[in-house]
Amino acid sequence: MATMQNFRLRVMREADLPAVRELNDAAAPAINPLSEEELAALFEMCDVRLVSTDRNHRLLAFVLSMGTGQPYASENYRWFEDRGVRHQYVDRVVVSPLAKGTGIGRALYESIFERARERGASEVTAEVNIRPLNPGSIAFHERLGFRQLAEQETRGGTVRVSLLARPVY
Repeated sequence: MATMQNFRLRVMREADLPAVRELNDAAAPAINPLSEEELAALFEMCDVRLVSTDRNHRLLAFVLSMGTGQPYASENYRWFEDRGVRHQYVDRVVVSPLAKGTGIGRALYESIFERARERGASEVTAEVNIRPLNPGSIAFHERLGFRQLAEQETRGGTVRVSLLARPVY
């Protein structure tokens, strides 16, 4: 079990991508799996790319987040883009089951809010699955002050998401 004292945050490197993909895909169905190519493309679009590791350099968590104006085809990102509000979009935050409840998720989100402030974004946006239900993520985002703006069906109607935003302050 990780504790707040023994995790480190650092910038994600290309060499981290295999471990990032493994942690990402292990979180399905809460997070959609990614091919190597999809993850590499996502890595390039994101301006917040962080990993959290333990003292043995084992990956505990990661975040990928991007600002406005990216050529990302995600239905959810496009929904936020179409609103015309300057935002910092959280594509995915994944925390290993070993590290749940340690504050890593909150620390990753603090980095996203800091980047949003630097860029002059007015809000941070994200989505959470409501079908299949992801109650842990819903509760986490509520604790951070996110509010639902809308819901939408994605991936050909196989997934329903809650579209969330929190003002940057």
